[in-house]
Amino acid sequence: MSRYEFIDSQKSEPVNRNPVSKMCRWLEVSTSGFYHWLTRPQSVTSARRQALLGRVRHYFEESDGTYGYRRIHADLAAEQTQCSPELVRQMMRQEGLVACHPRPFRITTEADTVAAANMPDLLKRDFTADRPGCKFVGDITYIHTWQGFVYLATVIDCFSKKVVGWSIADHMRTELVADALKNAAATTLIEPDAIWHSDRGSVGRFNRSSQHRLVPSRVCVRSKPLWVFSSQGFCVVGC
Repeated sequence: MSRYEFIDSQKSEPVNRNPVSKMCRWLEVSTSGFYHWLTRPQSVTSARRQALLGRVRHYFEESDGTYGYRRIHADLAAEQTQCSPELVRQMMRQEGLVACHPRPFRITTEADTVAAANMPDLLKRDFTADRPGCKFVGDITYIHTWQGFVYLATVIDCFSKKVVGWSIADHMRTELVADALKNAAATTLIEPDAIWHSDRGSVGRFNRSSQHRLVPSRVCVRSKPLWVFSSQGFCVVGC
């Protein structure tokens, strides 16, 4: 951007109360030269830069502000628009077009291999079921949003392969998995000694084994099921 272009852009800004003569003095250009520049027709080079800037803005906004100058240059080259990557980077820097960068991936779960070595394999790698409510699998997945990560826990019945329980939260504590199992118990039948299989992660009370028995009890509390934990895994206490 030339000094004349900068003055022309600033004189129409509502917050700028400086006269043209003062801005010309600050930038060491003549006021008459500025007004003469305004009357000159647009050059071919300037017109081409304006057209190129429009295409750069188009691809930047189409990518929701995620494209840097390399990917925008690749799109321009694909449409047969000739320019250098350095020119695209210079134009983006001058216009304040800064691409957003995703957060780097960090390992947030660690398997407890020592505790898992002493745990029996209840499923024997058999993820099929001849009836509903006897075998379940589940996991936690990360969902990246503009406001950060949210975590989704799911419970899937091995018989129907349907998601019978789920829970979503902004944390990965034990309650996330517990709420998913509560949701599953409210929507489907869970047999006594049913098995729930998941990977071994960092969630408290669930990281000792990848397989847990869902154990029903005969204890009633206010005629409603009560959910507690036991050393065997997740325990259902109900009528």
